[in-house]
Amino acid sequence: MKQRRPDRILLVTGMSGAGKSTVLNTLEDMGWEVVDNLPFQLLDRLLATEAPAGISDERPLALGIDSRTRGFGAQAIIDRVKSMNERRENNISVLFMDCSGAELERRYSETRRRHPLALDRPAADGIARERELVAPLRQWAAHVVDTTSSTTNDLKQEIRTRFSDWGNAGMSLAILSFGFSRGLPRNADLVFDMRFLQNPYWVEELRQLTGRNAQVSDYVRSDPAYEDAVSRIEGLLLTLLPRYKAEGKAYVTIAFGCTGGRHRSVHVAERVAAHLASAGFTPTLSHRDVGDGTEEPVPRM
Repeated sequence: MKQRRPDRILLVTGMSGAGKSTVLNTLEDMGWEVVDNLPFQLLDRLLATEAPAGISDERPLALGIDSRTRGFGAQAIIDRVKSMNERRENNISVLFMDCSGAELERRYSETRRRHPLALDRPAADGIARERELVAPLRQWAAHVVDTTSSTTNDLKQEIRTRFSDWGNAGMSLAILSFGFSRGLPRNADLVFDMRFLQNPYWVEELRQLTGRNAQVSDYVRSDPAYEDAVSRIEGLLLTLLPRYKAEGKAYVTIAFGCTGGRHRSVHVAERVAAHLASAGFTPTLSHRDVGDGTEEPVPRM
């Protein structure tokens, strides 16, 4: 029997309550084949089966596994994935869903569910035990998404952006602006602080505008430190991104922050995204604290 060859296989794991089910549902809506709680030892059997008639057997496959899955063992899973990837049988990556203990406790309390590893004890006991069990997977995973501060819609958007082009071998690149007053973005790989630039907020006629406005952009660019600093950041990114790609990093988020996330960070994010697009990258751009934060592709120049 012919073995199935999905383009990519993603193991979705992590802390119970951190959003695994939302991730799997989102990937399924994106056209992935999704299997939850299949013992990892049975992956070979799954890959040996033929896809249903009329359905491509090369679709990406998402496999949900966690501490409740029969035969779960973090190091055994890592060793098996390494072995399969080294033999180039399939291209397997791991997505680890994380969340702070306090937030997980709140979620379990709100839903009145018991933690699967502490059915007769407080949820905190199960959370601590599970974090110990899955620690090797978190350290090794190619993708880590922390949902402590995320809504369900935030998580769905993160997954759609991160895995939308998994049919190709390119690296997904996201550029984000944000305001420090509303907290750091938890899933950023690189964060640049733009608060050293002069602040348009203190100019009455600019206060209600954003960094997308030409007047605000002109004001930010007039800072004596602006051109040298931003040019150096662009140069650094053009050095780092090819190295990340060569090391197999599949997804990179670059975040630019200012106080409120509406002026300086927005302008710099727009400029850097356009610069990287002109250099051959295909970033998506989003402004977390402006409007609805919708992400959009940046056209190449």
